[in-house]
Order: sequence, then structure tokens, then C-alpha cells
Amino acid sequence: MMIKVAAVQMRSGVDPVKNAADMSRLVRDAAARGATYVQTPEMTGMLQRDRKAAREVLRGEADDIIVATARGLAAELGIFLHVGSTAIARDDGKIANRSFLFAPDGRLISTYDKIHMFDVDLDNGESWRESSAYEPGGVSKVVELPFAKLGMSICYDLRFPQLFRAQAVAGATILTVPASFTRQTGEAHWEILLRARAIENGAFLIAAAQAGVHEDGRETYGNSLIIDPWGKILARGGDAGEEVLVADLDLDSVVITRKKVPNLKNAREFVLEDVAGPDADRGAGGVAV
Repeated sequence: MMIKVAAVQMRSGVDPVKNAADMSRLVRDAAARGATYVQTPEMTGMLQRDRKAAREVLRGEADDIIVATARGLAAELGIFLHVGSTAIARDDGKIANRSFLFAPDGRLISTYDKIHMFDVDLDNGESWRESSAYEPGGVSKVVELPFAKLGMSICYDLRFPQLFRAQAVAGATILTVPASFTRQTGEAHWEILLRARAIENGAFLIAAAQAGVHEDGRETYGNSLIIDPWGKILARGGDAGEEVLVADLDLDSVVITRKKVPNLKNAREFVLEDVAGPDADRGAGGVAV
């Protein structure tokens, strides 16, 4: 079975209205090129480091312009539209980093709230504390679509392979990692981690990314990727801004790849034993403790 998919690379700014218009233009391009599944990046709706300013324009799911625009586009274009994520004001006053997956009739199929928060201290003083603004999710999602089972994740989730293994064991044949990777971490780890997640799970992987220097001063890595189950890159974006990547996925190749290297079936439960070495601290009786 073949399906044409697209990864929409963006350079979202601080204005959700403009970002919604940019998303609409790029998604229309993807659909015009034949894509029936289209993915946008993490934080499609807004990248804004000033949290006070961000909160002033945040809306709940029912009133969010990105959600409304995506719903209309999916229905108009007859596509599965996956908003990689956008910031959503929750009823409890907290913020969710939330993905949305819409059906070709505009119906909302699933949402996913990012589980792993990007709390890091990088070189050159770059520091991020996503958990100070966002409430993490706690539920991984595998969505059954007419053409495949699709696993949902967001950006920093990429560094937690157990999430993707659980999705693959549950039947996911397409993994997704919409992202807003920093340039520093992207240059070091983006491609190798994405290809590893595809290879170790024998699955396609689609990763739409933010790219370039944004209005709020941050710089994201771009290099959106579509990868096959053997780790081959089918499409790659650049690092400077907007692009639409399109690729044909032969879904039968998932079965073929998993037969070649059946590591999902070969996995075994095991016990981890922590063995004290010769230099371990010892108690008075000379027994390692």
C-alpha cells in the first residue's frame, strides 16, 4: 500500500494569526502536490520567549485559531492534517503543548500532550525550562488510520526510545516527531536520533521542524526529515525557513523490514543486576556494600 505524505517546515513567529495564514498556505501546497497526510511542526501557532506576551494571546482549544484553521483545511482539502503542536490554555490555568490530528472530514481524531519537558542547560549559556510554563502529558497515543497505525510524539520525546518502542509494539508503523529543535542540539543529535528511532522500530518516521531565526530571537535547526524503516532518508529540508517535503511511503516495506530484522519479536524480558566492582566502598567487615 502506498501513501503520499508531507512534512511542512515553518518559521513560526509571535503572531498566531500570521502563523495560521502561513500554515494554511503551506498545507495547501502539500495537498496540491498530492499529500493525503500532512504534518506541521511543534509550536505551529507561536514561538514566543516572552511568557507574559504569550499568555495574552493564548486561547483554549475551542477558541484557538490554529485548531480552527486546521479543522477547516482538513475538511476542505480532504486530508489527514496533523498539527505538530500548538500552545493551548487549559481550563485549570496551565498550558499544554498539544498536537491535533484531524480527519479528511474535519473531525478531530486525537490530541496528544507532550510528555517529556525540555529542561536543559546547554553550552554557551543556552538554557530552557519548558516545565516552568507547560503541564506535561502522561498518555502516549497510537492512532489507527485507514492506511496505518500512527504514533504521536513531540520534539524532546525523541530522546526517550521506550516511548517509540511501546508504540511500535502496539502496532504503529508510522512514527511522528514534529519538533522545534535548537540549532545546537540539532546539529549534534537530530538526524542520528530520528534514524535510530526508525531503524530500531522498523517504522517510517515523519518529523516536521521549525527552521531558522525567529522573531523572538531563538534559532531552530530545521532539517525536517521523512525516513523509511531501514533508516533511509526519503526527504530532507534545509535549515533556513519554510519548505514542503513530500514522499511516497510503501507501507508494505514495514512488514518486509520487520521480517528481515525481527527485533520487536526477539526482545526478551531481563533482570538487571548491579554488581559491585573491586574498588567499591567496603564496610568494616570487608563486605561490599
